[in-house]
Amino acid sequence: MKILLTGASGQLGQELQPLLAGFGEVTTVDRQAGTGNSANTLQQDLSDLNRFEILLNRMRPDLVVNAAAYTAVDAAEKDPAPAFRLNADLPGCLARWTQRNDCFLFHYSTDYVFDGAKGESYQEDDETGPGNVYGESKLAGELAIAASNCRHIILRTSWVYSAHGSNFVLSMLRLARERAALSIVNDQTGCPTWARNLASVSAEMIQQLLARKSETNRDGLYHYCDNTVTTWHDFACSIFTNARDLGLLETIPAITAVNSSEFPQVATRPVFSVLDTSAIKKVFGIEPAGLKESLLTCLEELQENE
Repeated sequence: MKILLTGASGQLGQELQPLLAGFGEVTTVDRQAGTGNSANTLQQDLSDLNRFEILLNRMRPDLVVNAAAYTAVDAAEKDPAPAFRLNADLPGCLARWTQRNDCFLFHYSTDYVFDGAKGESYQEDDETGPGNVYGESKLAGELAIAASNCRHIILRTSWVYSAHGSNFVLSMLRLARERAALSIVNDQTGCPTWARNLASVSAEMIQQLLARKSETNRDGLYHYCDNTVTTWHDFACSIFTNARDLGLLETIPAITAVNSSEFPQVATRPVFSVLDTSAIKKVFGIEPAGLKESLLTCLEELQENE
């Protein structure tokens, strides 16, 4: 089986590579050179769709896993074009190619397609309403895939973290080493999701689809996030406590819970973006992982690397 993985250098891409290798020959493509663990690693500007389609025609993959994304949420407000190019145009290009060539597309989206006003967990068929350009661009990518009629899975997720890349866990550890006191937002609620859990869930879904365990068509849109509902403030407290116990921090900074209004940002963030995972549980039998065990394992990995 030939597999093409985009976004190989990202948090999710790095976790996906070893798992996808179990299904066949993996070729990774990313805008940065030397970022893939695969023997077949290509450097390419993913926003150049003409060149990318040439690559697809040359490689002719059986499965495309699109983990590439433009995630600079505030920058997208000032310059939407790069966000839409990578988050909407690229998925649309992949979807049209996979539809024409009997290929399967696995794509990732975000809780930011919702406005956060519902006040309870979002199901897949709830009305979308992005509150920022990033969310609009990711929703446009979802719609382009659906419109193509290609075989696909779209997996929405939230608050992704890992032991590498750029994420909340690493930012909090850095700030805790630099400052004696921190103010952290306590009025935004979501579900932190370890990138390795998200990759493992993806591999399980792919495995089941390949095995054709059911004659029922299971293509479409699903939600996956780890199962702990929390705020940024409470998540940070968990990070600091575990990091101190592991010796990653000498002391925990003084923490003040504040409203997001005290940290004005260019892009609006959803206040409540918990994703309902009952569909993925019903269709694929997948149970979301817990935050406590996942965060501890992630921090232990950081400890080993230091």
